[in-house]
Amino acid sequence: MTNLRRAAAIAAILLLAGCSVLQPVSGPRMPSPAPSSENTAVVALLQKSQRQSSAGQWDAASASLERALRIEPRNPALWQKLARVRLEQGDYPQAENLAAKSNSLAGSDNRLRAENWRIIGGARSKRGDQAGAKAAYERAEREY
Repeated sequence: MTNLRRAAAIAAILLLAGCSVLQPVSGPRMPSPAPSSENTAVVALLQKSQRQSSAGQWDAASASLERALRIEPRNPALWQKLARVRLEQGDYPQAENLAAKSNSLAGSDNRLRAENWRIIGGARSKRGDQAGAKAAYERAEREY
């Protein structure tokens, strides 16, 4: 019975870890849009990157997202997730560039665009560009 309880506890932890999301460093977080992909390989890589991110394994999460981007290079949600990982890694210029790339592919998805502007704002803030951060957060509000 103890092994069964232990297995159930591990399964619950893994389930909860798979539900976690990366949060921007600053500014409010908008809910994620609909599924990021219908490609099962991409979905598996996204889930893997979320588990890795939850464990603080930023390099591994980055590698998983880069693999997903090789499959779907025009997927703006993947670019956004990689931007968020770069923000967590402290690579602020790259986070800003990746969020801008996501915006260039986002089309009319205002929620995605708004979240990208929040990532850009967070990156600018961390670099000490408070005026740029403020402008990015204001743009996020206008997008949404």
